[in-house]
Amino acid sequence: MKRLDKKLKVGVLGATGMVGQRFISILAEHPWFEVVAVAASPRSAGKTYEEAVGDRWKMDTPMPEAVKKLVVLNVDEVEKVASQVDMVFSAYEGTKEAIAAAEEAYAKTETPVVSNNSAHRWTPDVPMVVPEINPEHFEVIDAQKKRLGTKYGFIAVKPNCSIQSYAPVLTAWKEFEPYEVVATTYQAISGAGKTFKDWPEMVGNIIPYIGGEEEKSEKEPLRLWGQVKDGVIVPATSPVITCQCIRVPVLNGHTAAVFVKFKKKVTKEQLIEKLLAFSGEPQKLELPSAPKQFIQYLEEDNRPQVALDVDYENGMGVSVGRLREDTVYDWKFVGLSHNTLRGAAGGAVLCAEMLVAKNYICAKSERKK
Repeated sequence: MKRLDKKLKVGVLGATGMVGQRFISILAEHPWFEVVAVAASPRSAGKTYEEAVGDRWKMDTPMPEAVKKLVVLNVDEVEKVASQVDMVFSAYEGTKEAIAAAEEAYAKTETPVVSNNSAHRWTPDVPMVVPEINPEHFEVIDAQKKRLGTKYGFIAVKPNCSIQSYAPVLTAWKEFEPYEVVATTYQAISGAGKTFKDWPEMVGNIIPYIGGEEEKSEKEPLRLWGQVKDGVIVPATSPVITCQCIRVPVLNGHTAAVFVKFKKKVTKEQLIEKLLAFSGEPQKLELPSAPKQFIQYLEEDNRPQVALDVDYENGMGVSVGRLREDTVYDWKFVGLSHNTLRGAAGGAVLCAEMLVAKNYICAKSERKK
């Protein structure tokens, strides 16, 4: 594992929202990163973080003492925020256009941006990465810097939370050539930034629609599996994925029921073997947030379950079960991932760790003059 002599100073944009709070809680004890700046909307600016959040703290763990007295900065005062940090994590809230412009503005101050947002997921020279799947996509950062006119500033993003419970599984099975996939995701309310206190109408309820989610769930895996070519990401064209996304009365944890057709004949034993063997650069580099065992397979008929399995590997692993042959498709399975850890803030922190390990991010004080 890489050793840092001194922690990097980081800021969190959109720090008062649910994903911002998740960043704050994850980074509280992080060995590489220290939160020194929190930024949010102008209405929160000038208050302490504790005052700005008030009774809206949504994490299970208490608000970290280290951030309580930090004065919230105006997220739109880009130069002021950027001058205090080595990099920022973005959970910036606003329109897609506003988020895209703000993240570029931060990058142009020579401040790396690692974002949870969707605004730049289809910007051709912005890497969208699950570090175990496609770390080579970080190579497009050099082309992005040329476009932005920066030496150190850039944007990197992580993909949508809904795909984390099945895209790693399909990646592990790549050699068997999956070519057609049907997925239904059962998504937790924290994916909408809500708790049951905020959203009482979700208790005992299911809503068969999540705006924009089905398109993301069908297309974003293809970008993960794409190739770097001439400074941009060219998405893969296969497998074809069709998806339905359903909001269910669960706080944390997205479950997926998935059907797959393969070009090659494969046994259950081979499929499970590939899941258990699947790992990537985060495991080799022993990054602080990396799960030791990325995917676990559960033999019991009634697993994975949110109540039992969502926190597997500190919420950074994927749980798979119910793998069996299908009468219409070849195989079917159920996957589960933690949507605000692996699927949101935790996935972004793991991306940042990889970027530090690959020397894309360093302290501003250590940059070559």
